[in-house]
Amino acid sequence: MSNWTPAADQKNQGTLEFEISRTQVEEGLEKAFQRNKNQVSIPGFRKGKVTKALFFSKFGEEALYQEAMDIVLPAAYEAAVEEAGITPVGRPNIEPVSMNKGEAWTLKAEVTTAPAIKLGEYLNLEVAAEDTAVSDADVDAEIKRLQDGQAELVLQEESVKAEDGDTVVIDFDGSVDGDHFDGGQANDFSLALGSGQFIPGFEEQLVGHTAGEDVEVKVTFPEDYQAADLAGKEALFEVKIHELKRKELPELDDEFAKDVDEEVETLAELKEKTAKKLADDKEAAAKSAFEDAVITKAVDNASVDGDTIPEAMIEEDVHRQVDQYLGQLQQQGISREMFFQISGQTEEDLHKQFEEGAATRVKTNLVLEAIVKAEGIEPSAEQVTEEINNLATQYNMDAEQVRSSLSDSLLKHDIAMREVIKKITDSAKAK
Repeated sequence: MSNWTPAADQKNQGTLEFEISRTQVEEGLEKAFQRNKNQVSIPGFRKGKVTKALFFSKFGEEALYQEAMDIVLPAAYEAAVEEAGITPVGRPNIEPVSMNKGEAWTLKAEVTTAPAIKLGEYLNLEVAAEDTAVSDADVDAEIKRLQDGQAELVLQEESVKAEDGDTVVIDFDGSVDGDHFDGGQANDFSLALGSGQFIPGFEEQLVGHTAGEDVEVKVTFPEDYQAADLAGKEALFEVKIHELKRKELPELDDEFAKDVDEEVETLAELKEKTAKKLADDKEAAAKSAFEDAVITKAVDNASVDGDTIPEAMIEEDVHRQVDQYLGQLQQQGISREMFFQISGQTEEDLHKQFEEGAATRVKTNLVLEAIVKAEGIEPSAEQVTEEINNLATQYNMDAEQVRSSLSDSLLKHDIAMREVIKKITDSAKAK
């Protein structure tokens, strides 16, 4: 039994009071007892052999209330939410109202709910289509990129002056007011001029100099420089140029084409293949941009009740985005600690980064979920099974592992969202 009471003074807030039946309480206590009985030591009984009745008589069933609550609460709360017909967002603040021995437990949850959505037009929308034509200039630019990729760095004579794009091998020693600072020294460092690898003004002052020269480079650290003790200060770098290397590009001929792509024999074939790849890439990008534009228009046509997204939904989205991002890095072998160390960011910085666009992402999900409901989209058991099998193949897992780790409701939600996006975009027209 549950009772939902909206807050009188706050939109999308309310109190959900619900019961956990005595039968559920007993089941939770039994599971909690089974988990703990092997840890209990009572004279005359071996560990694990004490009865539940003796345990309760000695310690009281109240000793297991917290663990029993942890066991039974998720299902009880989910059932109460379904009965009340609300859509909670964020984590509720749940407190006990009564937990009397031998009785059902009563709890109350302070809940934030998703705002109502008023749908606008979402089918047969018209949006502009992107140009997918591939020009000769596009092909030439891609061939030039491939040519740059095949370039070799060739050591230059000492008389050759450094130009933007050259690579110099240098020693440098930096100081501020005569004091040398950590990280301001290096030997035999390869620096590509114009790469922006060093602070503004450093690389430019090496242009025009030759190998063998000693150069004094004067720069000012940016006001927002990550090392606070150097931010905004003038520095002097004593630089020794050991070597100067310049890119030498290969000739654009049939041999170059074969070096770049072993499946072609001539430069003409490479250009033809490049043109087809660029066309395919543009088609895919245009399709993605078209779908994004259609969904954006459908979302813009809808409105949120009260014109406000609850802060709890924004926070939940940001946390999810951060967890997904760090999870993807983890799969690449980069731990959370390693990422924050090499990026110089904090977790708070990352959260702020994902706050941008969070309100749009949340509204988009709310609108798509509202369209799913309006269109009566309900994935079948067969679709859920197919989804499980696809995920098992994708992640090289056993299908039963996937089924046990993901609920049917979550799988159905993901399937329904894909179906509604396809329905909206398939009905749309390109201007």
